[in-house]
Amino acid sequence: MKQLLLFLLMSYSALAQKPVTTTQSFTVSGDVKIEKTISISEFIQWKEHTIGDVTITNHLGEVKGVARAMKGVLLKDVLQSVELKAESPKVFSEWYIVCRATDGYKVVYSWNEIFNSKIGESIYLVTEKEGKRGMNMTESILMISTEDYKTGRRFVKSLAFIEFRRAN
Repeated sequence: MKQLLLFLLMSYSALAQKPVTTTQSFTVSGDVKIEKTISISEFIQWKEHTIGDVTITNHLGEVKGVARAMKGVLLKDVLQSVELKAESPKVFSEWYIVCRATDGYKVVYSWNEIFNSKIGESIYLVTEKEGKRGMNMTESILMISTEDYKTGRRFVKSLAFIEFRRAN
């Protein structure tokens, strides 16, 4: 009886998990002059960096896996092609960026974090993982912040939207 109950419980939890829907593009919207959709095939216009292996940890610092042999383009390079609805550069410190996956998972960065700090040099849109190019990765479009202490917190699978917002 215990085995049957355990089997049913495990089957139910497996069904409850949302499947990851891969993406081939993401939309940049919000307080921008022109909404823009960026395709993974457009990543070739930005410099590709070797990221290497990154240990993925959860909020407790427990190892959940290793993302191996990654390459990517810097998020800040991609976002520099987007023009904000800002009256002057002085107000950029009031901006934040919400990155959302197809399953609803959200990650938030400040404008300064991406464009005015060292962390901006370590936030990547992954172009290759374990020898598979972006379009062939099962979790594309991937976004990772490699210098975070707990890397899984801002490891986005199937990025679909990036929205610029201004704090009031």
